[in-house]
Amino acid sequence: MDSKAERTAGGLDGPRAGSDRAQAGSKAGAARMRMDLTGVAGRVLVKEVNWLGDLVISLPALRAVRAAFATSTLTVLVKKELAGFFDGMSWIDEVMPYTVARGVRGMADRIQIINRIRTRHFDLAILFPNSFEAALWATIGGARQRAGFSTDYRGPLLTHKARPADDAISGHQRDYWLAMIRDTVGIKPIAGAAEIKLEVGGTHREKMRAWLEANRKSSGAPLIAIAPAAAYGPAKEWPLVRYAALIDMLYESAGAECVLVGAPSEQQICAQVAATTRCDAIVAAGQTKIGELIALLSLCDGFAGNDSGAMHLAAAIGIPTVGIFGSTNPARTGPSGEHAGVIYHRIECSPCLERTCRFGHYNCLREIAPAEVAQKLATLGALRMESK
Repeated sequence: MDSKAERTAGGLDGPRAGSDRAQAGSKAGAARMRMDLTGVAGRVLVKEVNWLGDLVISLPALRAVRAAFATSTLTVLVKKELAGFFDGMSWIDEVMPYTVARGVRGMADRIQIINRIRTRHFDLAILFPNSFEAALWATIGGARQRAGFSTDYRGPLLTHKARPADDAISGHQRDYWLAMIRDTVGIKPIAGAAEIKLEVGGTHREKMRAWLEANRKSSGAPLIAIAPAAAYGPAKEWPLVRYAALIDMLYESAGAECVLVGAPSEQQICAQVAATTRCDAIVAAGQTKIGELIALLSLCDGFAGNDSGAMHLAAAIGIPTVGIFGSTNPARTGPSGEHAGVIYHRIECSPCLERTCRFGHYNCLREIAPAEVAQKLATLGALRMESK
């Protein structure tokens, strides 16, 4: 998963998550305030998480908030670079994007965020991230009720709080946010709460359809999206030469065409992989914003890539998705859905959750063969493999 949540013990999105998890397990009801606020707030703010993978995984909780406050105005506060994630979601009333620069300029940005919150006169702010700053913004911004896990020393700023319970930290990461809204504001999971479904913006889809028509060489061939990079570090990155071999294998065995996707910072890696293949893979990395990337993935027949934000997007869209796992734990952050699968070679040190392999061998990743990934794509229905 391409997320800050995974970089902390137990998968919590916050700098002191390890100590919070240690305090959470023993007393099930400790330090909890449960109050049913559903249906009583006219204006609801949700401060969303800060990483793309986490954003996808938090969708079931966000849908539950929408269902619980069906007649309320629902606003999402999210980083500007992630705002396009919500382009296809008509059930969100307002997306409030923000940026925080480094240094002195960042203070001005924070003041602007607080002022924007204040002008909306929110009745309730639900804080998905664990950070102190998120609670501070909502408090100074005048949100009357403020709900979230009591982490990062922010308990005094919250009116409705709880410590992460055992079921929040032992299962899939989506359960973390579902438990938070349950234990703080009384929101019960809606039917199909475990389902992570992502809508696609129609305008973006048409734009990317035209882009593919201009860049594809064989419009009738299966199209497989490949995401060879991961922001977390090399312990999550399957070797680039394996990706090149996979692309050639998919072309030779299934006639598939591949499109390499990723962030602008990953464009060079994708270009390197494409240049190493014997067939002409398309490079889309750096040419799509998040809303357009979602649309592009929706036009693909399948996806293969590292544990990353793109992997979670593909699975949430519902296309056959193969996540390649190394240092991270698929039971905690794996892709969801009936068309999603993982390849995970657990060895004696797995999952270490480290950025780099402390032994230097990266065997959890190096032992995965391109044929294994190709076969998994075929099993999930992305393509039909033929012997040649």
